[in-house]
Amino acid sequence: MRKRIVMVAVLACTMLWSACSAGNKNVAETVSKVEEVNSTTTPKVEEVNSPTKKPITLTLFDKNVGDPFTNPVALEITERTGVSIEVQQPTGNPDEKLNLMLVSGDLPDIALIDRREATLNKYIAGGALIPLNDLIKEHAPNIMKRYGDVLSKSVYEDGKNYYLNNWYGLDPDPNWAINMRMDVLEEFGYAERALAGDSFTQDEFLDLLKKFKEKYPEVDGKPSIPMTVNADHMPTIIGSFKAMYGMKTYYEHDGRLEFDVRDPHYLEMIKYINKLYSEGLLDREWGINKVQNYEQKTASGRVFATAGGIVGAANVAFRTQYGADTNKIFYGFKVTAPGVDPDKTTYGPRSSLGWDGVGITTANKHPVETIKFLDFLASEEGQYLLMWGKEGMNWNMENGVHKPTQEALDAISADWAKFSKETGARKWTWMIRNGLGEDGTPYDLMFRYKREKWDQHALKSMAGSTWDTALYDDLGPKGGTPDALSEQKIKDIIDNSFSTMVYAKSQDEIDGMYAKMIAELDANKAVKIEDIYTANYKDRMKLYNASENN
Repeated sequence: MRKRIVMVAVLACTMLWSACSAGNKNVAETVSKVEEVNSTTTPKVEEVNSPTKKPITLTLFDKNVGDPFTNPVALEITERTGVSIEVQQPTGNPDEKLNLMLVSGDLPDIALIDRREATLNKYIAGGALIPLNDLIKEHAPNIMKRYGDVLSKSVYEDGKNYYLNNWYGLDPDPNWAINMRMDVLEEFGYAERALAGDSFTQDEFLDLLKKFKEKYPEVDGKPSIPMTVNADHMPTIIGSFKAMYGMKTYYEHDGRLEFDVRDPHYLEMIKYINKLYSEGLLDREWGINKVQNYEQKTASGRVFATAGGIVGAANVAFRTQYGADTNKIFYGFKVTAPGVDPDKTTYGPRSSLGWDGVGITTANKHPVETIKFLDFLASEEGQYLLMWGKEGMNWNMENGVHKPTQEALDAISADWAKFSKETGARKWTWMIRNGLGEDGTPYDLMFRYKREKWDQHALKSMAGSTWDTALYDDLGPKGGTPDALSEQKIKDIIDNSFSTMVYAKSQDEIDGMYAKMIAELDANKAVKIEDIYTANYKDRMKLYNASENN
């Protein structure tokens, strides 16, 4: 019967997309009936944990892992929750498998679905996921406490939560930066400021690039490159320059969301980049550098600075060549435009809503036990069990602080994947929260506990630059519509105009190019697309505020 309900909802959704509210009503009735049965016939978690009760087994679809649920962490989770997991992992395309399960009605008990894919909304609209609001309020105190407004930001258009976010919360790790070599900064008299992680103004950065070019016109017989970028990651490059001005996804103006190119700072940014290029400070191949070329250049010693993510590959190469104590290392810094407070820069765009959605499907006969299971995983205790492994095996508590054993750290350094497989630590990444635990240690033992010195420095130098993109994501027109085609054409115009303006022969020429670009945008219905952004944003804020006030 349950599968038949899902099938009807899916088919109706596919043909007309008009059965969403009816589907959700059916789901609510199904959940109510299931909970009524559970309240009288299904043992509570505490009872399941007793030696005389057998754990229940739930199926869970996870595209990331297919190992049997039998390692030390898995066994401890079952012992603590009374729930064992049968992991279902696709052999092919996860999205295709999820869609097939949706159409067939052959659903797992728990589904982990990529939030960035349309499949998640299909599952909700098709009535395949149950609303979680009442279950959370009644049985999930850890989720209520720890998720906070992430739940309000994740409500569906009917105001209900159909999934729980995975890898949620703002990741405090730096995202983008202007990377500069420490040895050069020290040589030019900026050692103290650089080591302290201080920011630099655009004028100071420009002066450093000029000094580098003047003192080192050649390196190892080849022309020096004061600054280069990785053209394969162009959005992060543009984003790094926008960050100098505190620019975000959209230009918020008079209660509207408009394309960022309308921001007066955008034209200033273009002229600054053009100045770098025209004065020979920006790599002549900035627009065509592929990853391999970029990494070769940054590791050659010919480059002083780069924009984008925190540099890793070149730093490892320098350390290998010059030793662990070398200061010939790229470090990340904020560079600020005139009048911009370093704390108002936007080098760290992050979504607090994470990567995945964890939903309970209508096939699940144990929704109460399932939400209690997920609540344990979301707890402080559950997070350290998932990410660090078992206490006494991989770590111990010392003076109220989680302390990994030296054997665990050595094993992680030698082969973290093997360590994960054998101990279960970081094998099951469900309900994961970004950042630090209550004792100040990172939840992510393997990749956040021991950091490279440049990553550690970036925590200081890039602090205060992270901002939450969650309420601004996916505000555009629906895919496949004429408006979506117009939006794409506008984005193409912006991308092409950016390169053309950077290559301009004069600043005056840029003014004309910019005016032409804006005229082209308006001729291609940019205002209409901005109306859609604004309307969708206001609708989202209404849902968010309503959920926050409930």
